[in-house]
Amino acid sequence: MSILEQFSLEGKTAWITGASYGIGFAIAKAYSQAGAKIVFNDINQDLVDKGLASYKEEGIDAKGYVCDVTDEAAVNELVKKIEAEVGSIDILVNNAGIIKRIPMHEMSAEQFRQVIDVDLNAPFIVSKAVIPSMMKNGHGKIINICSMMSELGRETVSAYAAAKGGLKMLTRNIASEYGEYNIQCNGIGPGYIATPQTAPLREIQPDGSRHPFDQFIIAKTPAARWGSTDDLMGPAVFLASDASNFVNGHVLYVDGGILAYIGKQP
Repeated sequence: MSILEQFSLEGKTAWITGASYGIGFAIAKAYSQAGAKIVFNDINQDLVDKGLASYKEEGIDAKGYVCDVTDEAAVNELVKKIEAEVGSIDILVNNAGIIKRIPMHEMSAEQFRQVIDVDLNAPFIVSKAVIPSMMKNGHGKIINICSMMSELGRETVSAYAAAKGGLKMLTRNIASEYGEYNIQCNGIGPGYIATPQTAPLREIQPDGSRHPFDQFIIAKTPAARWGSTDDLMGPAVFLASDASNFVNGHVLYVDGGILAYIGKQP
């Protein structure tokens, strides 16, 4: 097999959760370009319809389904449906997630549990649902969208950091438990990515200066810029392809070097 063939996803079925837009959509687009059939889900029909329209605009024949990934029974039913309508799931990307920016002393236990449920329990539920078929087929790729908060703490994100730290360890445990079945489970830890959700943090201020948070990120990033969703496409294809068959239990941080950098001297 040539090196380029190792990166091909031709004939593979990839399920990316929460991929109507943003990072999940960019990863799905990359997988389609590499030859994979694309399946995605989201929490309601409106988001699925918007996602389908975006995929159609890109010339991608994606299959979209409504599913709450925290609902184990619904996930199990969706896996059966995907297998019947599209085929066995070769690649799973646990992308769906939420964040609540609330100081810990003001956050309710219910709010904390909600973040843990979506960002940690759901990847467990979805991975558990696809692993039996992957074991039977003798191959599989599971990619968890982790975070720099898998390694770092920061103000107001206690639940998110706890969930993403747990997701890093779930990634390692899936690799440990199912590596012998030729199933690789790895993570991607995005840095600060320029998306519509982060656009307000990058707006030029009335006096012509950068937003304070924008200044903070640029100063902390050796690349001196925000990442783009395109920066995640190559790493995502690598971890989904045969090129990464001996890479297991790893979190690939796509962060412009933030985690390697102590910052400039004042």
